[in-house]
Amino acid sequence: MAYSIVWQRSGLPEDLLESIGQRLASGHDVASFRSACSPWRVTVPFATFGPLLLLPFDPDSDHVGFYYVSKKKVLSKTLPDVRGKVACGSSCGWLALMDEAASVTLLNPFVGACALRVELSLAGEHVAAASSLERVSRVHGRWVLYATNGYGDADAVGRAIKLEDMRDVFFREIVLSAPPNAAGRECVAMAMLGCSTEVVFCRVRVDSAWTLLDTKLEFSVGSIVYCQ
Repeated sequence: MAYSIVWQRSGLPEDLLESIGQRLASGHDVASFRSACSPWRVTVPFATFGPLLLLPFDPDSDHVGFYYVSKKKVLSKTLPDVRGKVACGSSCGWLALMDEAASVTLLNPFVGACALRVELSLAGEHVAAASSLERVSRVHGRWVLYATNGYGDADAVGRAIKLEDMRDVFFREIVLSAPPNAAGRECVAMAMLGCSTEVVFCRVRVDSAWTLLDTKLEFSVGSIVYCQ
C-alpha cells in the first residue's frame, strides 16, 4: 500500500522548520527549501551558506547559474527578470541588473517563483555626463554616445549604446549598505561609474534620482566597499 503525505507549508511549527533547516546538507538544498514560501525562508538564513558565484549568463535567456564553491557544483535557476539585462553588482544576497535604458533592478534570486525585486532610480543626464569622458545623451529613449576623434571633434551622428557596453558607460558596480527588504534599516545603493572620479548614490525606495558625490580623487574609482 502506498501512502502520500502532503504538507501545508505555512502550517508547520517554526521549531520544526528550524530543525529541518539545520539538517540540510548543501546550499542547493537550502536554496530549494527557502524557495518554498516565506515561513520556510525566514527560518533558514541563506547567509549561513555559500559563497555562491554568479556565472556569466545570456541576456536573451532567463536561465542563470550559480557556482557553489565548497561543493564545486552549479546551481541553476530560472529568473525571468534577468532577460534583457546585464549584472552590475551583487551585494547582501541581491543582484543589481541594468538594462539598455540604464534602469537598475535589485533582485533576490533565492525567494521562490515570485522573486523579490526593487526598482532603483533611472540614470539621468547628470549621471551620463559624469560616467563617460565622451558625450552621452538620450535620443528617442536610447542612450547614444558621441565618440571624439584625435582632434577632439565629436561624432555628429553618434551610436546607440548596446547592452553589453552599458557597464563601461554607466553603472560599473553597485554596492548596497543593507538588504533592501531589511526591517528598520535604510538601504543605500552606491554606484561606481564607467570612467569617473565621481560616484553616485540613492536611498532605495526614498530618492527619485541619483546623487553625485565627488571623491576628489585624481584617478577613476576602481571599486566600492561597504564597511560598518
